[in-house]
Amino acid sequence: MKPSGTTTPLQCTGAAPTPARAQLKISVGMVIALVLWLAVVVGATILMTRYSNTPGRGGQTPISWPKGSQIPTDSNRPTLVMFAHPHCPCTRASLGELERLLARVPGRLRAQVIFLKPAGTATDWEKTDLWRKASSIPGVSVGTDNAGSEARRFHAETSGQTLLYDPAGHLRFQGGITFARGHAGDNAGRTALEELLREGHSNQVKTPVFGCSLFETQCQKADVLCQP
Repeated sequence: MKPSGTTTPLQCTGAAPTPARAQLKISVGMVIALVLWLAVVVGATILMTRYSNTPGRGGQTPISWPKGSQIPTDSNRPTLVMFAHPHCPCTRASLGELERLLARVPGRLRAQVIFLKPAGTATDWEKTDLWRKASSIPGVSVGTDNAGSEARRFHAETSGQTLLYDPAGHLRFQGGITFARGHAGDNAGRTALEELLREGHSNQVKTPVFGCSLFETQCQKADVLCQP
């Protein structure tokens, strides 16, 4: 007989977690975290790729050299003009492609890079490392576009927009000389310019321009995250 007044201890019927089950829970959590991380990375990559491949706006470039322009021309050689925003990171690639172009066709053109200087900005606002880079390229003249008057005269709207006029003042090429924002390398624009300068003709005379806006409000304040 059991002693009176004693009770039988309650027994737990559930099995205690085993090390294998605990490890499985951790593994599932890690898989979920990894999937979420990959989704963020893939999404960011897609957005960056889309941004890099989105061209800037291009205006209707005058087919003849605009009257009233103060940019010097050459009566014996074609004149190339690149309009640039001095704080646009994408423009470094455009300058690199211009340097490659001039190395391939030395002495065949007059090249000028015209840097925007919005009204009301500080002295030397436009004289950034991009100005210094352009100035260091053999055969390139650099100038300031006060209040963007020249860019507006040529209907240029995006940094890196490049124009080629023949000695008679006729437009031969308009567009960009990179294949994406901030990406140097072989591209249709540089190839077309090389053909025009070597052979006098090209099947492609207009290409997209990849760069920051010249006249958006945030770009006027030197915001390097300019949108297309």
